[in-house]
Amino acid sequence: MTYSNILYEKDGPLAIVTINRPEVRNALNQAVMGELAQAIDEAEADDEVRVLILTGAGDRAFAAGADLKEMAARNTQTELGPASRLRRNVANRLENMFKPTIAAVNGNALGGGCELAMACTLRVAAETAKFGQPEINLGIIPGLGGTQRLSRLVGKGRAMAMVLTGEAIDAQEAYRIGLVNQVVPAGEALAAAKELALKLASKPPVALRAAKDAVNLGYGMDLPAALELENRLFAMCAGTEDKAEGVAAFFEKRPPNWKGK
Repeated sequence: MTYSNILYEKDGPLAIVTINRPEVRNALNQAVMGELAQAIDEAEADDEVRVLILTGAGDRAFAAGADLKEMAARNTQTELGPASRLRRNVANRLENMFKPTIAAVNGNALGGGCELAMACTLRVAAETAKFGQPEINLGIIPGLGGTQRLSRLVGKGRAMAMVLTGEAIDAQEAYRIGLVNQVVPAGEALAAAKELALKLASKPPVALRAAKDAVNLGYGMDLPAALELENRLFAMCAGTEDKAEGVAAFFEKRPPNWKGK
């Protein structure tokens, strides 16, 4: 597909999606979000792609939030309509894709940028990155899942402080509280994300998806229901060709050849 606001690149088993508006710090407008939705569909449908990496062009911003020129025209009616639904669905798709997603946060991830990063399965941040939900300073609240995903990642108290004050935190603090999984030197976020993505791509696809679903879906359940979900997903994996291959490879002391079946 042809894109105007993002870049889509394949690198072996990886799809790398770059928000490409560095002149406005990769601000998220409706066109960007529409193209991100298409890119997610493209990566999901491509059997060669095992992991999607999301990043931003340049080193100043992953995405600095919503495009304020568009934000000025939004109102209650627009935010209950299809355009708002498309934007929210981008975050939902990143979280619920069959394939893992990794945010390579090269600069500031603020507002919607922080929300897209949180929707990804894992997050790698440059040491110069910052994270925040500054929407309160515009008279609004996070609208792409920030009030919900942030509390699930870092706890209610820390999330409440970030959302109510609108203050940003640096990458080391984000790592300390569990918002990001890895901090790397400036300029190395994408390379580190690729290294992590290749590790994930080397795992059996069916089990990888099952593990991701078990954590994501089970988190919102009570413990007995979550344990039942885990058992069903475990039982499904136990009947796959990949399980048989994994056990055989272990005993034969060789690398497994995953089939995704």
